[in-house]
Amino acid sequence: MAAGFSGNSSLIAGSILAVALVVASCGSESLTTNGNTNSSPVAAASASPTAPKTDSSGSGHGSSHDAMKSSPGAAGAPYDLQFLDTMVAHHQGAVDMAMMAATKAQHEELKQFAAKIVTDQQKEISEMKRWREDWYAGKPEAVNMEMTGMMDSMMGMDMVKMGSASGTNFDLMFIDMMTPHHDGAVKMAQEALTRAEHPEIKKLARSIMDSQAAEIKKMQAWKTQWSKA
Repeated sequence: MAAGFSGNSSLIAGSILAVALVVASCGSESLTTNGNTNSSPVAAASASPTAPKTDSSGSGHGSSHDAMKSSPGAAGAPYDLQFLDTMVAHHQGAVDMAMMAATKAQHEELKQFAAKIVTDQQKEISEMKRWREDWYAGKPEAVNMEMTGMMDSMMGMDMVKMGSASGTNFDLMFIDMMTPHHDGAVKMAQEALTRAEHPEIKKLARSIMDSQAAEIKKMQAWKTQWSKA
């Protein structure tokens, strides 16, 4: 009996140890997953191989939009798919900058302007993603940096540089980066009016042209005013 009990004890002890290791492993994985509380649109975008990388400060703001690359084979995809994926990436760049400006800007009117950009362009991103799912479900990503206006609008977008600026200098830097970014969107939209097949995209393109052209004028007026201050 003593020998049998001793053998059973060893078996039971071994089983308890194995269970403990499994529980510890699961608990560690759960803590790692739950510890990642950054659910910002920027963090979501960084999961894509062509999305901008984030800085090392943990802020979540993209820092290398100007280093984005085209998706493999993007130029061979249907034009409408290229437009949707590329404009989503383009809009995300504007959202990243505007999220920072909504809290850091010196001028209250720029803060409100930036907050509106975030709201408007996140809404359009959701709309374009829904169309993509309806029309091109399962198709490979087709971000094309060679599309009219895309490359030029991303050049010079340095989120780290923006993060280090403050006061009126920050506001002017934001304007200097957002103005060509908007101009690129207008050019992309102009091309979509003649090349897109879906009327929904053409309607969105007209809206982008009208709204962002008006915003460019507003930013130019602010730059003239604040540069003299």
